Amino acid sequence: MAKILGNFHLALGIGIVLLILAMFGLHGDQLGDGSYQWPQFLRYLHVIAGVLWIGLLYYFNFVQIPTMPKVPAELKPGIIRHIAPAALFWFRWAALVTVILGLAVGEMQQGGYTVRALTLEEGYRTIGIGMWLGLIMAANVWFIIWPNQKRALGIVAAEDDVKARSAATAMMASRTNLILSIPMLYCMIAQGHIGG
Repeated sequence: MAKILGNFHLALGIGIVLLILAMFGLHGDQLGDGSYQWPQFLRYLHVIAGVLWIGLLYYFNFVQIPTMPKVPAELKPGIIRHIAPAALFWFRWAALVTVILGLAVGEMQQGGYTVRALTLEEGYRTIGIGMWLGLIMAANVWFIIWPNQKRALGIVAAEDDVKARSAATAMMASRTNLILSIPMLYCMIAQGHIGG
């Protein structure tokens, strides 16, 4: 069992096989006759990407940022050179995929609502606010957090004072995303359960 669960790619592959089995076991007739609701599957992928994105946002804000001052100096290079860049890779691409899939979900619904949501039209205001918050957060990831983290982590050469300022800027943008994620998640969930 340790060989299976110790291998990330194998564990992920098993999860995907179980997903396919669940899809065919629960909705095989719909998949067979072409009536399967693919927009709902796209929503599922949107949620998976969002869980990865926001999960990493929460990891940075609840774990890594508060813990780094307590980490012994000799251990910090391991985090800075290996853990943080890997986490930031998944963080930024999950943000992009979440946004793309979210916009696609809105368009694939009957009547497509993305533009109505983004213009905060009546009935779509709640999801629209959630979409705007998500777009702002994704822009923070790509245009503020990532460029500053590249300097702070030494991925891009920078002077020590620039690295320090970049780390502070990235942290503030990350904290901004933490703050925005709370109402964003509420809006994403409330639209379907409370209304627009």
